[in-house]
Amino acid sequence: MPSRAGLHADRDLHFEVEQLYYLEAELLDENRFTDWLDLLADDLDYWMPTRTNRLRRQQALSVAARGEAGYYDETKDSLAWRIRRFDSGMAWSEDPPSRTRHLVTNVVAHHVDPDEHPGFTVDDLLVRSAFLVYRNRLEREENVFAGQRTDILRRTADGLRVARRTILLDQNILQAKNISTFF
Repeated sequence: MPSRAGLHADRDLHFEVEQLYYLEAELLDENRFTDWLDLLADDLDYWMPTRTNRLRRQQALSVAARGEAGYYDETKDSLAWRIRRFDSGMAWSEDPPSRTRHLVTNVVAHHVDPDEHPGFTVDDLLVRSAFLVYRNRLEREENVFAGQRTDILRRTADGLRVARRTILLDQNILQAKNISTFF
């Protein structure tokens, strides 16, 4: 039997991935962050590198590498800490809380190639998606974040869980006064 490594997910699996992403967006938009944490694997790696404008010949250098500057370099525990801080009233950037709308589209899912992603199996999925996050805070603060996510979703007894997430914003200079939004 040929390996499924690198092959597109079938229709049913693709539907399951999309439903996970729609649930995730709903939880984030409703500020149900503790419930959102349940969709994340315990060994989560959540990374959002910075990017810079580069000449075409230097495009490989436009996205920060690991160990360089990033907006987020988080684990599930550090995200849980952020959420507890929101709930404590000590996070001024989210008091009053932001109103967000997470839109996810262009979802493409492949079975993981374990040779390229050690620690994962062909039952796990490599998923790329595009997102648009609208954020409104106070009366006049509005932000729009657009970009791409690359996830590895792990199959567990409870369903698919986000084990790795790399978020790449399309903009390289953020106009937002803070970045306390989850993607």
